[in-house]
Amino acid sequence: MSVARKSATCAVYRGYATKKYTLDHEWISIDNGVGTFGITDYAQQSLGDVVFVETPAVGDVVAKQESVGAIESVKAASEIFSPVSGEVVSVNEQLGDEPNLLNSSPEEDGWLAKIKISDASELEDLLDEKAYEAHCASGEDH
Repeated sequence: MSVARKSATCAVYRGYATKKYTLDHEWISIDNGVGTFGITDYAQQSLGDVVFVETPAVGDVVAKQESVGAIESVKAASEIFSPVSGEVVSVNEQLGDEPNLLNSSPEEDGWLAKIKISDASELEDLLDEKAYEAHCASGEDH
């Protein structure tokens, strides 16, 4: 895919959805009150090859920053935290058979779950892409 075409595709996508990031390296893309979330590319690089993913269950009501699952890799195990409060309306069941999707496509095919957001004001505390990139570049302990 050419760079121009890829940029145009991203621009169209961003026009319909808002993407935010947590300090714990989760991303969330919001569209019509539902947030699709997962781990960032930075997180998957830190974890190494993912071998197991535990996702929340559909119907779970979760709070912002609550542990909702876990990721195990050849290097480490890490909890997954919800970036927002709400009800889990869908999970990526493909991760059960293909946990390596978190490595190959962490911010697209490797999404973890979708949450119907109960408090949209919580999104204000999350980082935009520029702030998240600065956080990753800062070298802080994360």
